[in-house]
Amino acid sequence: MSDKSIKDPTRRSALKLLGAGAGLAAASSFIPGISRFAHAEGAGPIKLGFQMHSTGIGASYGRWYDRTTQAAVARINEMGGINGREVVIVTEDDGTDPKRGAEVVEKFATQHNCDMVFGTLFSHVVYGSAPRAGELKIPYFVCSEGHHVASGALNRYSMQPGITDVRSQVQAMAPFIANNLGKKITMVYPDFAFGHDHRDYFTAAIEAQGGEVVASIAIPPTETSFTRYFPNIPRETEVLYHVMVGPAVLTFVKELGEFFGPQRPEIFGFLDSLEAVGLNTPGLEFLEGTYFWEGNPRHAQADQSEFDKSFRAAVGVNEMGASIDDPNDISTYSHMFSCWETLNVIKKGMEASGYKGPKDRQSLIEAVEAMTAFEHSDDHPQGAKVMNGKTHQVFGHQFISKVTNGKMVVEHTTSIEDGFYEDAVDYTTQSF
Repeated sequence: MSDKSIKDPTRRSALKLLGAGAGLAAASSFIPGISRFAHAEGAGPIKLGFQMHSTGIGASYGRWYDRTTQAAVARINEMGGINGREVVIVTEDDGTDPKRGAEVVEKFATQHNCDMVFGTLFSHVVYGSAPRAGELKIPYFVCSEGHHVASGALNRYSMQPGITDVRSQVQAMAPFIANNLGKKITMVYPDFAFGHDHRDYFTAAIEAQGGEVVASIAIPPTETSFTRYFPNIPRETEVLYHVMVGPAVLTFVKELGEFFGPQRPEIFGFLDSLEAVGLNTPGLEFLEGTYFWEGNPRHAQADQSEFDKSFRAAVGVNEMGASIDDPNDISTYSHMFSCWETLNVIKKGMEASGYKGPKDRQSLIEAVEAMTAFEHSDDHPQGAKVMNGKTHQVFGHQFISKVTNGKMVVEHTTSIEDGFYEDAVDYTTQSF
């Protein structure tokens, strides 16, 4: 629902005409949703600022983050909203741009009067936006994977309670790669904060397993042709580790296959390189037998949980991770659950803190800091998680899938503990 609908004169006129008492009961029969929040009318709705990558290199993610957000909020409102108040999403496009990101945060706080901000994915936008959120003292819930929050680089107003970070992901998966695929690794990654996290933390993680990164190849995230980078892959490479983002990911993966032909090393990729791209796309046949990290398995597995089934139905995604309305419209399934789960954490935090308005923002943050675990449930369909209130970062399971007969089949699921690392910060000691 848009901010505009709060002031829709048609809604108010309908209530006025129908009157109170029996008339209000009649209103509930003809105008869905009005009576549910009538008792909280004086308080108004809770307004959540959704910082969306509508344009720029993050647009494919933004579209599915929006779809997931709308489904999550519809569910929350169907269950009575938050503290008896309707939840309204106010959306602004940040262009997947750091400077624009900071401007959007300010707009949410000063023009839209939002209660908090959430939704950012791309790490460079997080880095550009979070300082402004701290200055404005507005909670900033990140739906990213960067190590930015847990590293201590941000501030007490920044939290990442709905998805794990790169450091945790690569640490949990390095043993599988070293023990099953090889120990001489060439990394290909995007040349910005997210890619640098992969470079730095996977290098350390594979070295701890007796492996070695023999080459690191950084590629601008706006690049559209990749063949000229591939000759830099050393012949001694046993495993090619790739993670790419942006609108040219299909080109990247296709050109990778063309470069290697049948004589390829083992390949381990992050599904970022294939988000919003169908595995059955012509030119991707070479991926058969290769491995992917998945944050949430795109293809429904044989042991699919009831929670995953419900989540897919709510966001309109079929068993292959494509839109039910259009099988060629592939979701960003490994990431978009973070919006759903983050919104449910916000709901829990607002309810635990008795949130009524901006003056309760500190209490909201403290309530989330006090959380320790989330059960696998309809609120958290990706899986169970452990929350570290000191670092504002959640930890969860990682999935390693193998492309088998054109489908990604989960071959290994890490434990939550596999991703634990020492705290680099204690945000709870910082002042507000």
